Amino acid sequence: MANDNPFFLTRVECPICKTLNEFETVRVGAYVEKGRDTDFCPTAIEWRYPRYQGTNPLVYFTATCNNCYYTREFNNSYKEWQKDGNFRTYRLKTIKAKHLDHLSTADSVIKRMGEAVDISSSPIESAVLKLHLAAYDELLCEHVNNLDLGRFYLRIGWVYRTMSDADNPDIAYLRKSLMTIENRQGSVAMALDELREKTNVLARHFSAHFETDQVSSQLKSQMLPYRDRFNSELARLQNTFEQTETELQVIKELLDEYKTASMGAGARGSSFAGFPTFTEFLLDLKKSWDGIVVDETEALEAAVEYYKKAFSDGRSIAAGNQQIQASYLIAELSRRIGNHEEAKQYFNLTIKSGQEFIYQNRRDQSRTALARKILELAIEQGRDNMEALKSA
Repeated sequence: MANDNPFFLTRVECPICKTLNEFETVRVGAYVEKGRDTDFCPTAIEWRYPRYQGTNPLVYFTATCNNCYYTREFNNSYKEWQKDGNFRTYRLKTIKAKHLDHLSTADSVIKRMGEAVDISSSPIESAVLKLHLAAYDELLCEHVNNLDLGRFYLRIGWVYRTMSDADNPDIAYLRKSLMTIENRQGSVAMALDELREKTNVLARHFSAHFETDQVSSQLKSQMLPYRDRFNSELARLQNTFEQTETELQVIKELLDEYKTASMGAGARGSSFAGFPTFTEFLLDLKKSWDGIVVDETEALEAAVEYYKKAFSDGRSIAAGNQQIQASYLIAELSRRIGNHEEAKQYFNLTIKSGQEFIYQNRRDQSRTALARKILELAIEQGRDNMEALKSA
């Protein structure tokens, strides 16, 4: 019966290859969200149609052409792209040429991902692949929309979150432990940079000391023999820093290699696209495109970087509620991936701008409702972030 189906079909002509696709579209009111996480990820979804319970709506967030695998967020702008003069005039030509060129290359990432999409048999994996494809096609644009890229990678992270860590304790342990190790490794590298800079300051003070004209020639003649000795020791110290930096880079590369190997080996699940697991399929794709993210942490890291670009470019994010929400997301995602100093910076920015916006619009409760909610979240999560900073 029609009323037992939460979907209807929408026909959309692919702007790249002109194939007429029929995409499943989720009916309005087909499900309700019962809660949201602190990064706005839905925590519980209840479908009106019991047999669809457990279906993730993000499977249908993007639409992928069955022929050329061109992928976009499945919204009204895409459904009516032929009426979008800006898209047809300024974006389509560049995207079409680049997409088809990339598709035609040997072992094309687009083709490999597109051919692996199968909503009926692998809906969650397909959601991850389609969101990657949407990011890939967005990156082909002459003027990239960083906000959309941030949104795509955030949703990839949300999908990974639903891929039950409870049934995969190996990956859960590795993700948490390696995040801590990577943060500590980064701290050592930052400490080395700070020590090198302080040594440079020391060297400048020595140089000024020995080049002074404020002492007698007799005293200066006694000082100068020590200048060469100090310079020699400082040079040895700088050489030690260079050797240490080289060793730290080796450790970082080894850590990256270990992370790739262990996360792939630790992933359980059925085979996928000729690989023992879906994770190993993604890891192989990552050799060709570094935009592939293989777990929630990597997805959130990518989301943070694109949200920061969108936040700073002055074009993608509107002032007011959207800007406050974006700065909060940068803060919360930074907190989740263990970058507590950056999280602190953006939590403080969110609180400051949120308070100012609410005060400036204090007579319009409806306009400030979202800002008030985000301000509460920022204060609460900012407090948790400070506790994490203290215990680090």
